[in-house]
Amino acid sequence: MRAIYCQSGGDGPDGCRHEARLAPNAPALLTLHTWEIVYRLLIGEQSARLRYDFDQPLRIEQLARDPDMGVLGLYRYFKAVMAMIPLQYQKRLRLLEARRLLLGEALDATRAVFRVGYQDVSHFNREYKSLFGVPPMCNVHRLRKAVEARSDR
Repeated sequence: MRAIYCQSGGDGPDGCRHEARLAPNAPALLTLHTWEIVYRLLIGEQSARLRYDFDQPLRIEQLARDPDMGVLGLYRYFKAVMAMIPLQYQKRLRLLEARRLLLGEALDATRAVFRVGYQDVSHFNREYKSLFGVPPMCNVHRLRKAVEARSDR
């Protein structure tokens, strides 16, 4: 059984507090409309919070507490909608922001690492290489050369 309701006086864009709760025995194959509701009401807020606080330590219990769904439920729905668990999502956000800082703000790798929330440069380098296929500075040099080659045309 699904319960979705609106409570006036909330902090939502329309002045309501929207909540969606799926019972543990909800059908495995949810309709597209239901996935849209689940994403917008449950996962959307959590992914937005992760995007905003990507450089902070991840507190999955706090993320799960807000929609009142539990840690396992958050993991399950987050992975179903985002195709990755919250920690992987946060890691990808951090690496993409680090790449942007390296390219756009010309920061050195060490400064970018700490700015996006990593505590260990070698750990960052391994994860960066795992996602992008090359170490950070090699990737930056390659991308800058590609941009220069395009601007020379």
